[in-house]
Amino acid sequence: MRDLVTDSLVESFPPQVGAQCRVLVLGTAPSVRSLAMQQSYAHPQNLFWPFMGELFDAGPELPYAQRIARLHALGVGIWDVYARCERPGSLDSSIVRASEIANDIPGLAVAHPELHTIVLNGGTAQKAFRRLVLPHLPAGRVALLDLPSTSPANASIPRVRKRSAWEAMRDAVSNR
Repeated sequence: MRDLVTDSLVESFPPQVGAQCRVLVLGTAPSVRSLAMQQSYAHPQNLFWPFMGELFDAGPELPYAQRIARLHALGVGIWDVYARCERPGSLDSSIVRASEIANDIPGLAVAHPELHTIVLNGGTAQKAFRRLVLPHLPAGRVALLDLPSTSPANASIPRVRKRSAWEAMRDAVSNR
């Protein structure tokens, strides 16, 4: 049983945030593929990087470091709601609720006073953020933008509808 718990422990990457982070995209926790590749949103069917390419010229055809640098230049950072959780596999529905530990997003917000918008990538990130993080942020400190998950597990929403929703991120980024 100990090996099962160890194998299902997921730890978030450090925040991928530039000096002038104004918009922070939060996923739930890295997938098995992301952990193996040490890259956020690494699953080839995840739509995050294709959308970043279409919206900000930071698409999957670029090396990972270059994608991150382009987002940072726009004031966009990436992180996860969970610092640590137990989750066998990659499905958010498999997260063991009693194991959830949130990242220090309030601390990041204090360190980046220019942060004005938090983009929540998917329903699980949205619910976890509101339950674990939002109570620790000053009221009205940041705007929240709930967007459909870019994960391939979120197949019930067609790509075109997801992409249309993610257009709202462009407005958040241009809001200086």
